[in-house]
Amino acid sequence: MVRTPLTPEERLRGERLGALLRAARGERSMAAVAASAGISAETLRKIETGRAPTPAFFTVAALAGALGLSLDEILGRCAAERAVASADRPAPVPAPAPAAVPLIA
Repeated sequence: MVRTPLTPEERLRGERLGALLRAARGERSMAAVAASAGISAETLRKIETGRAPTPAFFTVAALAGALGLSLDEILGRCAAERAVASADRPAPVPAPAPAAVPLIA
């Protein structure tokens, strides 16, 4: 299976998620938070450093619970810049539908 490359927006969102989790972790050790969330310390390290910018939903949910964050807060803080950026750009104009091609039997 070939993974499609991540867009710059996806990478940026992953960096914001990592920074948010790092800040919420504070002085707690990476190993303690990872154990509390039921994931490996290496997985948490990859998420915090942006090397795993699109972690699974249940991983994010487990980390949110371990760090006392709500999923709404995570979404709001990680997707906020994208919403502002898209509000600055005009909506894309949809392409016209392709003309029907008659079938010859």
